[in-house]
Amino acid sequence: MAALLLGAVLLLAQPQLVPSRPAELGQQELLRKAGTLQDDVREGTAPNGSAQQLPQTIIIGVRKGGTRALLEMLSLHPDVAAAENEVHFFDWEEHYNHGLGWYLSQMPFSWPHQLTVEKTPAYFTSPKVPERVHSMNPSIRLLLILRDPSERVLSDYTQVFYNHMQKRKPYPSIEEFLVRDGRLNVDYKALNRSLYHVHMQNWLRFFPLRHIHIVDGDRLIRDPFPEIQKVERFLKLSPQINASNFYFNKTKGFYCLRDSGRDRCLHESKGRAHPQVDPKLLNKLHEYFHEPNKKFFELVGRTFDWH
Repeated sequence: MAALLLGAVLLLAQPQLVPSRPAELGQQELLRKAGTLQDDVREGTAPNGSAQQLPQTIIIGVRKGGTRALLEMLSLHPDVAAAENEVHFFDWEEHYNHGLGWYLSQMPFSWPHQLTVEKTPAYFTSPKVPERVHSMNPSIRLLLILRDPSERVLSDYTQVFYNHMQKRKPYPSIEEFLVRDGRLNVDYKALNRSLYHVHMQNWLRFFPLRHIHIVDGDRLIRDPFPEIQKVERFLKLSPQINASNFYFNKTKGFYCLRDSGRDRCLHESKGRAHPQVDPKLLNKLHEYFHEPNKKFFELVGRTFDWH
C-alpha cells in the first residue's frame, strides 16, 4: 500500500519550471474525468520514480508544416519529454474511445519537473479535436507550426507521391489534382488543409489566442534558433537550447541538430524536393490563398512572409 501511495504522489507531481502550472488542471483531476485513476497510477509509474504524465503541451499541426523538426528541436531541452509517435488520440475514434487512461499510457516516462509533449499534425484540421482537447485541459498550451500555404500543398502532395512510389504504385501528377475543368480544383484536400483561417477559427472557439503559439515554419527551416527561443519563452522553460545545437548540413540542404556532441538529422523523407509546377498554375495557387491568408493574419494579429 505504501508503494502504491508513493507511486500516486510521483505521478501527480507537476513540473516546477512552468509558473502557469498551478492554475492548470492537475493530473489527478484530469484522470478522474476518465474514472480510471487507480489503474493509471499502477500502469504509469516506474520503480525509479519517473512517471507517465498527460501532456501539458501539444503540437497540434499543421501537416507538412515542420512538426517533426519542431518536436526534435524542442527535445533538445532537458526539461522536455516527448512522445515518439503521433498518438492520434483526439482525432481517431478508435483511440479516443479508449479514454484518458489509454492516452496516458502512450506518453513517455518523465520526471516531475519535465514537460510532456506530444504531436499529431492532423489535430489542427480536425473539427472535433479542439473541444476534446479543451475538455481534457482548458489551460493546455498549444503549438502550431505553419508554412506558406502554397508550399505546404506541394509538400503534402510530395509525401503522398513518395509513399506510393515506395509501394510501387502509380500516382497522378500534381496538375491532375490541382486542375479540374481548366480551373483550380478547390475540392483538393491538400488545398483545404492550407485554409488556416478556417481551422484557426474552430480552435479559437475553445482556446484564447494567448494559449496558442504559432511557429513560423519557413523561418524555422532558414534559421531555427530564434524560433525555438520563442517556443521556450512561450512554454516558460528556462533557456537551455543554444545556437551551437544547430548546424547547416550542406549535403541535405537544411539544419541538423547537435546534442551533447552527437549529430543527428531528420529522416531522409524530410526536405524532399517538390515537383516542378507550371508557373501559371503556381500563380493561380498563390492567388487562391491571397484572401484566406489576409483573413488569417487578421485573426491572429500577425503577418507572415507568404506569397
